[in-house]
Amino acid sequence: MCLVGMLLFAITGITLNHAAQINATPKVTTIEAKIPAAIVTGIKIPTAENAPLPEEIINWLNENQGIYTGTKNAEWSEDEIYLSLPRPGGDAWLTIDLSTGALEYELTERGWISYFNDLHKGRNTGTPWSWFIDFFAVACIIFCITGLLLLKRYAGGRPATWPMVGLGLVLPWILILLFIH
Repeated sequence: MCLVGMLLFAITGITLNHAAQINATPKVTTIEAKIPAAIVTGIKIPTAENAPLPEEIINWLNENQGIYTGTKNAEWSEDEIYLSLPRPGGDAWLTIDLSTGALEYELTERGWISYFNDLHKGRNTGTPWSWFIDFFAVACIIFCITGLLLLKRYAGGRPATWPMVGLGLVLPWILILLFIH
């Protein structure tokens, strides 16, 4: 797990470090539609400003427009519903005009590099992915500590071991002190 995870983490670290040099053209998909009047007239505006969409709207969006909203809370006002739908590698949002039933939806996809960069950062990935990267981080800490113990055990026959470990510890601090202000 650490081997594959560290490989992906290192690759996305490079792509994040050079994001300005990686050209990407976002793909934007826009949907404009009208929600049936029977559904719109049945909507009861919640007392809270943030509340989930009614089940009827969630089902209609999924079945008729292919829009999956999940169970996120939307922002409600007297005349409009706004729902932000951020995701790894992109963004989406929708608005529903409560007086006319007009729906506007916009999905922006920034490509697979952006997707993996967002996974690297845990951005808009949800709780299970957050738990996974925390578990992975703990596994990497164990991997590093056991590697250090193996170095201690076998360093006697390799005179360059401890100077290299020391360089790995000191070099980042030298770079920080000299070049990052």
